Amino acid sequence: MEFDDDTFNKIKIIILKNAVEYQDARLDVVISKIIAMDPDFIKEIKKIIPKIKEEIDNINELPKKNQIELLKEMDPTYGHKKRDSKDKKEFNLPRLNNAIEGFVVTRFPPEPNGYPHIGHAKAAIIDEEYARHYKGKFILRFDDTNPLNEKIEYYDAILEGIKWLEINPDIIKNTSDDINLLHKYGKEIIKSDGAYICTCRQETIHKLRANGIQCKCRKDLSITLENMEKIFDGYFNTNDAIIRFKGDMSGKNTAMRDPTLFRIIEKEHPKLGNKIFLWPTYDFAAPIEDSLDGVTHAFRTKEYELRNELYRKILKILKLRVPEVIEFSRLEFEGLPVSKRKIKPLIENSVIKGWDDPRLPTLIAFKKRGFTPEAIRQFVLSLGLTLSETKPSMEILESFNRKIIEHESKRLFFVNEPFKITLKNCPPLDVKIKNHPSLNMGTRNVSVKDILYISSVDARKLNIGSELRLIELYNIVIKKINFEEKEALAEYSGKILRSDIPKIQWVSNEGFVEYKIIKPNVLFINEKFNPDSLKILHGFAESFVSTLSKDTRIQFIREGFCRIEDSNTSIFTHK
Repeated sequence: MEFDDDTFNKIKIIILKNAVEYQDARLDVVISKIIAMDPDFIKEIKKIIPKIKEEIDNINELPKKNQIELLKEMDPTYGHKKRDSKDKKEFNLPRLNNAIEGFVVTRFPPEPNGYPHIGHAKAAIIDEEYARHYKGKFILRFDDTNPLNEKIEYYDAILEGIKWLEINPDIIKNTSDDINLLHKYGKEIIKSDGAYICTCRQETIHKLRANGIQCKCRKDLSITLENMEKIFDGYFNTNDAIIRFKGDMSGKNTAMRDPTLFRIIEKEHPKLGNKIFLWPTYDFAAPIEDSLDGVTHAFRTKEYELRNELYRKILKILKLRVPEVIEFSRLEFEGLPVSKRKIKPLIENSVIKGWDDPRLPTLIAFKKRGFTPEAIRQFVLSLGLTLSETKPSMEILESFNRKIIEHESKRLFFVNEPFKITLKNCPPLDVKIKNHPSLNMGTRNVSVKDILYISSVDARKLNIGSELRLIELYNIVIKKINFEEKEALAEYSGKILRSDIPKIQWVSNEGFVEYKIIKPNVLFINEKFNPDSLKILHGFAESFVSTLSKDTRIQFIREGFCRIEDSNTSIFTHK
């Protein structure tokens, strides 16, 4: 008996796990697990044992180290502990310093300047996991203090993304809600001699900071005293003046070289309109908001490492409570940058259609491709709080998702670039095909008469005299073939299942629909946009697929898992 590639890989994983976890893989244990995976195998038990025994012997001969490496390659989730979202006792993240149950408060502070992406998912999930574990509170706070980039559309998109991830904040607020309070603390830090008003040109500021030299505004206190009320009252225009922190201009930490705390932005704010034109930077607003919101543990990505000194100093000058600051690495995949600096131009120049383009690492794109929020959560938690900047493999996320969706995905036939096969002396059949080889997902009826189609990829391997097995049907032998016209003539050659001929999927002429699969690939290669990042497969699918509703997850044999977009289109998820 021969297995298809998918089934054989699953069997090989069973053998590898048994070999790794015990001295050697045992035939009786492996066979019992295979039958548990698909009870139909019991009917063919005598036929499959020789093939299984052969593979067991091959794997048992491998050194244990090689067995483990091969298992991790075939099943990237091996070694990761499973997480039951309902079981709050299982918690694999590091414990927090100075955390008191019932009093831990975390926050997720995205800026509404784009659609949320996989990096946002990591931050939000970790923040919520800690809040729930310690029976505390989780705050979603929009860091909306830059009207140049922010839109109501992005507030809504972040809320939708959080909802899709099944994250439920205890409090939702905007930093802009507290703008008057932030102005008050802005004046206090100036009066405490912790900041000053700078009227230097932008070019001068950049040059002096690079060389670690103080500007004339910092040295002359009268400039600050003269301009303090003016800057808060709207006297200055954009770039006329800024408020800067009094840091260490000669220090090695360049983030402390008098960074900007407030700047003038003369643009309408999506929430406050034209009421405010002096806006705090994240460096100033974040620590104050964290302190006043009761945040006990502030998670910040590693990019803020140099700015954590500023975070703490601002709070100490203002005599506000200082939260614990915990750093972790950003999350993005190779070839899928999360930077809006790279994504926005592609959208604005119509290179890609929008934020839901399946090539993007945005949450709306992952949803469109057919990923599940639970897979993203499991993936994020498997990474932990590492500070390593290495980019994890997309295959790990795919493996988590595969384990979830393979139990709900019907398996159907699709032939790319259809190649017509006219059948001679083949009995007409009405075949009942299981929608899943091992799970009870019902069946579908398919009629076959004298014409069917196979994929051109399979057809190119054929010659006159080639014999092959049409899956779930019978065997045929090729009598004539015309590659230019994409058609062939074949004759019936029996029903006996044989191991020495290839097995090919097909679509019957009696029930097919023209169909396409949208297949995303990596968006950037070597920091450059990949023009081949989106492929569209055109072919025929079983007409049964058009009876399935939008968003249904399916698996096209030999192509992979897909999410149905409409009656004639699916979007590729992964293999």
